Amino acid sequence: MLSLPKLLLLMLAALLAGFIDAVVGGGGLITVPALMLGLPAGTPLPTLLGTNKVVAVTGTTMAAGKFLRSGTLAWREMVGPVLASAAGASAGVWLTYRMHGDFLRPLLLILLVAMLAFTLLKPELGSLHAPRYGLSHQRGLAAVIALALGFYDGFFGPGTGSLLIFLFVAVLGFDFLRASALAKSVNWASNITSMGLFVWQGSWIPSVALGMAAANGVGGYLGAHVALNRGSGWVRGLFIAVVGALILRLGWQVLFS
Repeated sequence: MLSLPKLLLLMLAALLAGFIDAVVGGGGLITVPALMLGLPAGTPLPTLLGTNKVVAVTGTTMAAGKFLRSGTLAWREMVGPVLASAAGASAGVWLTYRMHGDFLRPLLLILLVAMLAFTLLKPELGSLHAPRYGLSHQRGLAAVIALALGFYDGFFGPGTGSLLIFLFVAVLGFDFLRASALAKSVNWASNITSMGLFVWQGSWIPSVALGMAAANGVGGYLGAHVALNRGSGWVRGLFIAVVGALILRLGWQVLFS
């Protein structure tokens, strides 16, 4: 059982993670290290990841619901990617119990650096909503992206939301706001599928997860609300800031862990 001060600090981390994750993703790179510091030494990796997924589901549910009610993106555009993401996450969780995902950190670092450079070199990227493909082609590509990133999220997870937003902007031609809305629905599906499988296996700590989940839900709702009010330009700016911070954090882990 954690002390009250430790639990309150974890809840504060979850609140911040929910806000940031709702807008541009990357919340897992706040909550996972916080859990690593706050949970007892020797906590199994699946238990830590399962606890984190319970936390993340609340924030993504609140954020996805807020985006859906706003009409930013038609719900029909979300069905295929959501189902594909859930399928990918199931396979990813299965692999989590058999392999460790640390070897993905250097690859993720390279991808984040490339994403940041591409976004900075193209100031117009994501400023306008200009889909590049017909509706059926767009839905197919969105489902493929969701399947791949759903698998990654179930297996390892950090940075999933940011990767989804970037791919929906760069590949599909969405603006940052609509990309964020679709990414949140896809991330919700991978989170809730992963959570269900981890909880089914008993790989979570209820006393920690439930308090953090409540805080994460509040953060997710507030983040989506601010994103909708501020628009794509503000989301783009926060995206650049968060991806830059993720690069610094992952770079430190790769070089010194």
